[in-house]
Amino acid sequence: MWIVRLALRRPYSVAVMAFLILIMGIMAIRSMMVDIFPVIDIPVVSVIWSYPGLSAAEMEKKVVLLSERGISSSVNGVERIESQSQPGIGILRVYFSKGADIGAAIAQMSATASTSLHSMPPGIQPPVILQFNATNVQVAQITMSSKTLSEDKIFDYALNFIRIRLFTIPGLSTPAPFGGKNRQIIVDGDAKAMQAKGLSPVDLLNALQASNLIIPAGNARIGTREYSVQLNSSPDMVKDFNDIPVKSINGQIVRLGDVAKVSDAFADQVNVVRVDRKRAAYLSILKKADASTLMVVEAAKEMIPQIKETAPNGLDLKLDFDQSVFVKNSIDSVLDEAITGAVLVSMMIMFFLGSWRSMVIVCTSIPLSIFVGIIVLNLTGNSLNIMTLGGLSLAIGMLVDDATVEVENIHRNRALGKPLTIAILDGAQQIAIPALMATLAICIVFLPVVLLTGPSKFLFQAMALSVVISMMASYVLSRTLVPVLARMLMANEHHGPNPPEHGGWFKQFSFRFNQERDRRFNKFTDRYGRVLHGFLHNRGIVLTFAVAILVISVLLVKVIGTDFFPTTDTGMMKIHFRAPVGTRIEETERLVDSAEARIQQIIPKAELGSVNDMIGVPTSYNLAFVQTDNTSSMDADILVSLNKKHKPTAEYIRSIRKDLNDHFPGCSVYFQSADIVSQVLNFGTSAPIDVQIMNSNYDTSYKYATMLKNAIRTIPGTADVNIKQILDYPTLKFNVDRRRAQELGLTQRDVANSMLVALSSNSTVSPSFYINPTNNVNYQVAVKIPYQTMNSVNSILSTPVTSSTGSVSSNSVPSPTDLPMAQTQTLGNLATVHYENQYDVINHYTVQRVMDITANVDGRDMGSVAADIEKKIAAMGQLPAGMHIALKGQPEVMNSTFKTLGLGLVLSVVLVYMLMVVLFQTWLDPFIILFAVPGAFIGILWMLAITGTTINTVSLMGAIVAVGIAVSNSILLVSFANEVRVEKGLNAIEAALEAGKTRLRPVLMTALAMVLGMIPMSLGTGAGGEQNAPLGRAVMGGLIVATFVTLFVVPVVYSMLRKKEPQRHKLDEQFDLETMRYDEVDTGHALLIPEVNVTNNPIHN
Repeated sequence: MWIVRLALRRPYSVAVMAFLILIMGIMAIRSMMVDIFPVIDIPVVSVIWSYPGLSAAEMEKKVVLLSERGISSSVNGVERIESQSQPGIGILRVYFSKGADIGAAIAQMSATASTSLHSMPPGIQPPVILQFNATNVQVAQITMSSKTLSEDKIFDYALNFIRIRLFTIPGLSTPAPFGGKNRQIIVDGDAKAMQAKGLSPVDLLNALQASNLIIPAGNARIGTREYSVQLNSSPDMVKDFNDIPVKSINGQIVRLGDVAKVSDAFADQVNVVRVDRKRAAYLSILKKADASTLMVVEAAKEMIPQIKETAPNGLDLKLDFDQSVFVKNSIDSVLDEAITGAVLVSMMIMFFLGSWRSMVIVCTSIPLSIFVGIIVLNLTGNSLNIMTLGGLSLAIGMLVDDATVEVENIHRNRALGKPLTIAILDGAQQIAIPALMATLAICIVFLPVVLLTGPSKFLFQAMALSVVISMMASYVLSRTLVPVLARMLMANEHHGPNPPEHGGWFKQFSFRFNQERDRRFNKFTDRYGRVLHGFLHNRGIVLTFAVAILVISVLLVKVIGTDFFPTTDTGMMKIHFRAPVGTRIEETERLVDSAEARIQQIIPKAELGSVNDMIGVPTSYNLAFVQTDNTSSMDADILVSLNKKHKPTAEYIRSIRKDLNDHFPGCSVYFQSADIVSQVLNFGTSAPIDVQIMNSNYDTSYKYATMLKNAIRTIPGTADVNIKQILDYPTLKFNVDRRRAQELGLTQRDVANSMLVALSSNSTVSPSFYINPTNNVNYQVAVKIPYQTMNSVNSILSTPVTSSTGSVSSNSVPSPTDLPMAQTQTLGNLATVHYENQYDVINHYTVQRVMDITANVDGRDMGSVAADIEKKIAAMGQLPAGMHIALKGQPEVMNSTFKTLGLGLVLSVVLVYMLMVVLFQTWLDPFIILFAVPGAFIGILWMLAITGTTINTVSLMGAIVAVGIAVSNSILLVSFANEVRVEKGLNAIEAALEAGKTRLRPVLMTALAMVLGMIPMSLGTGAGGEQNAPLGRAVMGGLIVATFVTLFVVPVVYSMLRKKEPQRHKLDEQFDLETMRYDEVDTGHALLIPEVNVTNNPIHN
C-alpha cells in the first residue's frame, strides 16, 4: 500500500505525528469535563407562580391553566407542558424540541405571563421563569447547624451571604435554604384590640403601606449650593414601626403598636430540616447540565473554609450527601478496569507472539488510538464519563486487532525467509482490504446509536463516537506507525529454526520458550484441523445442531428479562413519609423522629452515614429545582446515606419499608430515587414507573386509579405503589352572606382581604420591606394575626372586617381616616363555615388533568413488570369517554430505545453486508461471513442468563460490539480461504481447512484480546461497576461463541456454498475485453487503462 511505503520512507514524520497525538491527548484530558454521564441536553423552562392562600383547584383554574394556554399558543418550539398546582403554588415545566431557541422562548414566555396577569387574581406577582434541565440534579448538600444560633439567624446568613458566595462557582446553582426560619419583620395584630378600635388587618396593612415607603424626594437648589433632599419615608429601626399612625378616633391617634406587636422575628415555619435528629438547614448544591460534578463539588469544598472565616461564631458547616465520591470512584473503577484489561491483553500478545518488541509495537499503537478518540471527544464538546470511558475501555480489545494481525502477518512472512522490509510490505498488503473491511464493519454496527432519540441518544452516542474514532485511528496507525516501529525494533529479532549464536540468557530463554510454545500450538492446530475435518465431512449434522442451539437460545429471552439500565448501589436512600392527611407540621416532625429512630435500629451504626429530614413544603422557588412529593405539612422526605462499607442497599430498603409500614399504619411510606444515577435516568420523575390516567374529571380518575393501584400491587416485583395526588385534604369552607354584608356596608373584597392578611399575611400579594441598616438586607414586613391565636374555628370567625377605600392589591395607598365604629364587623356576623375535602395537588400533562400511579421495581426485571402492568391496564375494560391510561417513565423510554436499537441493528447488518459486497464484488462471500452473527447472539444470551444479567441498553451495546467483532474475524477467515484457492487451486473443503488452520492464531488472538480486556469490566466489582458490567458480559459471551462459530461453522458453510473456484470478476474480464477491442479498432484514440493487479486480491465471484 502507498501509505505503508510513504510511512517507511518518512519515519520522522510518523514520529512527529505520534508525539502530536500524545501531547494533544494529554491536553484534552486535562481540559475535559469529568462526570458520571454525558450531557443530556433536554431543554426545560420552569415557570413558578405563587399566591399564598389560594387552593390547589383555584390555582389550577385561575393561574396555571391561563399560563398553559398562553404558552402553548404563543411560544415556539414547545414539545409538551407538565404542571403541578398545589395550595398557593403553581409550577409549569415546559419541554422544548431539539434545536429550539431557549432564549427567545423565555422572552416569549415572559411576555405571555405579563399579558396573562390581567386575567389572574388581583395582586398576583409575575412568575419566576428559569431555564432548567431534566438532568440538573443535586450533587451535595451544605448542612448548617449551631448550638448557639437560632434557626432564623442560620437561615438568614445562608440565604443572604453563603448562597451569594456559592453563586460565584461556575456550573453551580443553589436555591434558597431548606429548613430554618425565614427572617421577617412581623406585625402580629391583636384581634380583640383591633375590634375594639374598629380596625381590621387590612387597616394595619394600609397604614403600613402609607408610612413605609421608598420614594425619593429629589434635589433642592439654595443659593450657590445644590442639596440632595431626603425624607424619613421608612422607619430606621424596627421599634419605629410601633409609632406608625393607623387611625384617628375622636382626635386620638391609634398607633400600630397599640393594636399589634411588632418584632424582628420570622415567618410561620412551613419547612423543617433535621440532620441526625437535630434541627438544621441546608443549601442544595445543584450542578447545571453542562457542568462537572467533580468540579462543582470540589469548588464548594474549597469555599467552605473561606465561608467559615467570616461566618458568625457557632455556625457549623459541613458537606453531606456528596455524590462526587461515587462519581470519582466510578470513573476510577472504569480506568482501573481499562488498565487491568490492557495488562492482560499485553500478556496475551507476549505469549502468542513471543516477542517483547512486538508487544511494544502493539502497546504503543493502542494508547495513541485512544488518545485520538479523546481528542475528538474534546473537540465535539463531550466529557469523560462512564459511558465514554466505557467505550474506550471496550475499544482496547478491538484496537489490538489491527496492530496484532499486522504484526503477526509480518512474523509469518519473516518465517518464510523474506527480508524485513519486504515482509512488512507484503504483510500489510495481504491484510489491507480484509482489515479495512473488519474496521468498517465494527464502525457500521454502531449505526443504531445514530438513530436513537431522546435521553438514550445522549447516553450512547458519545460512547459510539469514542469507539468509532479510536477504531479508525487504529487502522491508520497500523498502516503508518506499526510498520515504522516494526522496521526499527524487529531488525535484530531472531527468526529461524536454529538458536541464536549471540545474545544473553534472555535471548536463549525466549528462543526455547517460543520453540516450545510453537510446538504446542502446532499440536493444538493439528488437533483443531482434525476436528474441523470431521465437521467438514458431517456438514448436515453440524448445521442442524447449530440451528437447534440458536432456537433454544432465543427462548432464553423471556427468562433473562429486560431493563432500561443496570441497577447501581450508591449507598443512598430516599424515603417519602406521609402522615395522615391534614397533619400539622409539628406532629409530622414527631412522627418522622420516631421513624428515624426505627431506621437507626435497622442500620448498624458502623454502616450509617447520616440521616436528613425535610418536612413540609419548601419555598415555591425551591420546588422548581428539586423533585419532591412534599405538598403540605403532612409530607416529609428522609434521605439516608450509608458509609462506604455496607450491606447491599436493597436489603435495607426492604427491611425499612416493611418496618415503617408496620409501625405507622396510618401513614404512607414509599421510596424514591435518591442517587445521581437514578435521578438522571428518571428524567425528573420520582419513580421509574409512572402510570398516568388522563381525564378531566379527577374524582372519576381517582376511582379508576385506586382500582388500578390495587391491581398493580398484586404484580410480583412491584413496590411502593401509590397514587401521587391527594383528593381529601381537609378544608374549612366559609360562605359569606353577600346580602347581609351589603347591608353592613361591606363587600366580598373587604372580607377576602381581611382573611388573606389575617391568615397568610401580605408577603406575596402586597409586599412591604424594611432595609436593615446593619447588613443592608431587605426583609419583608408581614402583617397578620398570629396562628397561635387563630387556633379554632371560633377564633377565625372572630376576625375583624372593615370597609376600606383601599385593598390588598390596590396600587393606591390610602391615608388614615376617621371611620365609624359601626363599620367594624367580625367574620362570624357575615359568614357560616362547614368542613369539606379538596384536592391537595392537581397535575397536568399537555394541559389535561392527569393522575399518577408511581411504582418501584424490586427483585424482578422492569420489562416483565411493565408487561404485567400493561395487562392490568388492558383488563380495566372500557374506560369512560375522554379517559386515557398510559405507562410512562423508564418503561416508555426503554421500549422506544429497544425498538430503535433493534431496527438499527438489522439495518447495520444489512449495511455491513452491502459493504462487503462492494469490497468483495460478490453476493455470496458476505452471506457466508454473516453466519458468525447468530453465534454472537447465542453467546450473548447464554452469558446474560448464566450471570443473571438482564437485557438492557448497556448489554445491547455489548451485543452490537460483539456482532462487529464476529464479522471482522469471519472476514479474515473467508478472505484467506479465497486467497489460498486462487494461489494453490484447492477445492472448497481443502481451502476451508487450510484457512481455518492458518488463521487460527490471529482469530484466537483477537478474540482472547477482547475477552481478557472485558474480564475486569464484566466482574463489576468497583464502585458503579454494575453499570458497565452488562457491556463486558455481552461482549465476552458473544465473542466466545462467535469465535467457535467462525472457526468451525463458517468453514462448513463456506465449503457448502462456495463450490466454484474464485476467479477474476466477470465484469473486470468483460471490461478488459471491450477496451482491448476498442484499442484494436480505433488505434488513433487508444485508451490508457491502468493495469489491475489482482494476483493477491481476494476479489472474485
